[in-house]
Amino acid sequence: MSTITDNAVPATGRSTSDEMIAFVIMTALLAIVPLTGIYPYFVMQALCFALFACAFNLLIGYSGLLSFGHAMFLGTAGYVSAHALKVWGLSPELGIIVGVVAACALSVVTGLIAIRRQGIYFAMITLALSQLLFFIYLQTPFTHGEDGIQGIPQGMMFGVFDLSKPTTLYYMVLTVFLLGFLLIYRAINSPFGEVLKSIRENEQRAISLGYKTDQYKLLAFILSGTLAGLAGAVKVFVAQNASLTDVHWTMSGEVVLMTLVGGLGTVFGPVVGAFVIIAMQQYLAGFGQWVTVIQGAIFVICVLTFRRGVIGEIAHFFKRSL
Repeated sequence: MSTITDNAVPATGRSTSDEMIAFVIMTALLAIVPLTGIYPYFVMQALCFALFACAFNLLIGYSGLLSFGHAMFLGTAGYVSAHALKVWGLSPELGIIVGVVAACALSVVTGLIAIRRQGIYFAMITLALSQLLFFIYLQTPFTHGEDGIQGIPQGMMFGVFDLSKPTTLYYMVLTVFLLGFLLIYRAINSPFGEVLKSIRENEQRAISLGYKTDQYKLLAFILSGTLAGLAGAVKVFVAQNASLTDVHWTMSGEVVLMTLVGGLGTVFGPVVGAFVIIAMQQYLAGFGQWVTVIQGAIFVICVLTFRRGVIGEIAHFFKRSL
């Protein structure tokens, strides 16, 4: 684990004002997307995965816990929300809430199991639990197996906003992303976040100071899993389907790639990494299976030349130049 987290850029190296300015710029750029010629569904998909990557980064970048099974929260929330919307006929806001609650409950159960181990053992346990859920969802009737849940109704959020309209749907996804992003930002810049960073750097010293590190790690795991579930619940409105792809181990690998490419342990790194990876999948789709090879090559280049990730290297450059 130390080989991964050593490349992280501590959040304390940047001023809060700079981060808030960057947040305002990011929000403004995302808000004007419908007014430009950019394909809105691409941006909506990227925003869902950006929230997923930010949730994952909270766990590994600030707690030092590498999960290889985070897709189980994304996929579980997606399946539950899709079922609630299509079969139970719930409204969009209730469908999202049900999916998020399911992901939260799953994170509590899996966290209590996995948090007992550290390092590679923790990673392998999360991977095993994720694969267990994958095979359960493959056989469970309500998921419809390999066909997934198709034709999910988008509906009227709060009885006012028609999510079948692309612009309305876009601003709903953007609002959820920004709220999730701010929640993560507040968490990592709170006393809770400072304890997580101390656990990441030296858990034994944190224990000697009187902190119950297992409880803090469990809370971080639950918060990360719940926010990953929020991303999965919102994603079903964009894709209008829930499938095994979102719960497969390859999805857990992709979120690791997004986080590392953007910058591990940085606030905006996972957002940039998610947009980079989703853009590659979108615009290189014509290459077929070669997309995976191209992604691997870019990942190797980033590891060799941008060890801190895109945002991590930029932050390091400005910090060094001051």
